[in-house]
Amino acid sequence: MVYLTLFVSALVSATLIPFGSEALLIYDIKEGYNLYLLLFFATLGNSLGSIINYFLGLKGEEFLVRKKLLNKKRVLETKKYFDKYGFWCILLSWVPIIGDPITFIAGVLKFNLKLFILLIVIAKFSRYAFIAFLI
Repeated sequence: MVYLTLFVSALVSATLIPFGSEALLIYDIKEGYNLYLLLFFATLGNSLGSIINYFLGLKGEEFLVRKKLLNKKRVLETKKYFDKYGFWCILLSWVPIIGDPITFIAGVLKFNLKLFILLIVIAKFSRYAFIAFLI
């Protein structure tokens, strides 16, 4: 149950809903639960939450253009820039406040999904591993 709770906490915290999972991870580590399982479930949940954001952006782009909240021409211009530098932006997806919108924008700009998933897993695991290392 501990691992499922951490998974759900990490998943929700990676979506556009403001929430955090780090405190629960620290608590679970201090309680003596298996560190490798904690890192696995936290990374899995957080990565899936970012993938949800990606698909919300991917599917939401048409809606945003139709409601005139996005300019299609501007999206295409921004896509060129994001295709060039998005790699580095996605690696910053672990950063509070800016990380979740980055994953949403990656979806809007149709960033390569396989590369997106790889970068997300690296970024999310690195953050949780760093937190575990500090404890």
